[in-house]
Amino acid sequence: MNKNTNTPSSSKGKKSPLKLPCKILAIILVLVFVFLLVYTLAEYRPKDFEELEISGSAAPYPADKNTLSVLSWNIGYGGLSANEDFFLDGGKNTGPESKEEVENNLEKIGAFIKESAADVCYLQETDKNSSRSFHIDETQKISAVVDGAESVYSPNYKCFYVPVPLPPIGKVDAGLFTLSSYHIDNAERIALPCPFSWPLRTVNLKRCIEVNRVPIEDSDKEWVLVNIHLEAYDSGEGKIAQTKVLSDFLKAEYKKGNYIVAAGDFNQSFSNIDTSAYPLTDESLWLCGQLDAESFGEHFNLVMDNSTPTCRSLDKPYPGGSPSDFQYYMLDGFIVSDNLQIDKYETIDLDFENSDHNPVYIEVTIK
Repeated sequence: MNKNTNTPSSSKGKKSPLKLPCKILAIILVLVFVFLLVYTLAEYRPKDFEELEISGSAAPYPADKNTLSVLSWNIGYGGLSANEDFFLDGGKNTGPESKEEVENNLEKIGAFIKESAADVCYLQETDKNSSRSFHIDETQKISAVVDGAESVYSPNYKCFYVPVPLPPIGKVDAGLFTLSSYHIDNAERIALPCPFSWPLRTVNLKRCIEVNRVPIEDSDKEWVLVNIHLEAYDSGEGKIAQTKVLSDFLKAEYKKGNYIVAAGDFNQSFSNIDTSAYPLTDESLWLCGQLDAESFGEHFNLVMDNSTPTCRSLDKPYPGGSPSDFQYYMLDGFIVSDNLQIDKYETIDLDFENSDHNPVYIEVTIK
């Protein structure tokens, strides 16, 4: 008698419907892990204090001279001329359209710096080797125009490839750049707190202050020249922490009897300056914070020339001619120790032709 040999069908050889999705998920997780690992290992991690290289040659500051003129300018890496916008400010672009545009901006920026004949020039957002400025060494371009000056470069943004947005920003090597007509005896990079946590921190700026010391002949005092670019896109806590580091440093230098001129792009207005002429026109635009002037104590004067805006919004190209419906800001100014008399300060209206910032200028005299 034949036995019934029918048995349930074997599942051997059949593929689970979950295997393929699980493999894809595993591959994605591995790629994400590798991506984060690479950026973590390659992250720019500057020390709290770093001595900086001084290039060029300049004469010593003479004992019989008691004045100093300083020009400060965020040059927008030569890529934020009037026809540009920027994605973080509501625009679309991540960089200028052509290398020729950057070269044209740098030529005009250099010419203005030379024409200004300022004793010292502080520049912010100066690229040394970045995709957004077609890998032009802007420090060399500008130094070549300004004769008889020493220069110092302090990196504050180094990333081998910033992967956002689309198209991505790419490689960035940028920082603060100072030119001095007088001999700089020592230059130092002092790190500021970074408000961004991992992994965003790996592709973000590492802000700093650049301190340049110019000795005065036959004197135990010196000029302390501080180039500054504070946080822009944090929630506000970063700016407060960075301002405290700056304030503590300046107060310590004042106790030594030194003459201090700190300047740059604070990405804030000063609380003692009337900025009512530049209200926020659209709540979707970047909101300017306020730096507390009182946090610097009684021995420092904080000044901005509010008759002309120092910065314009990058949500759209700038048509020129100072239209009243455009968004403007007061972000660039000076912090000066009270052992100096402020003779003149102004924002120079260049109508944002070659940068989204206007340069600011000051003249001071030792009391």
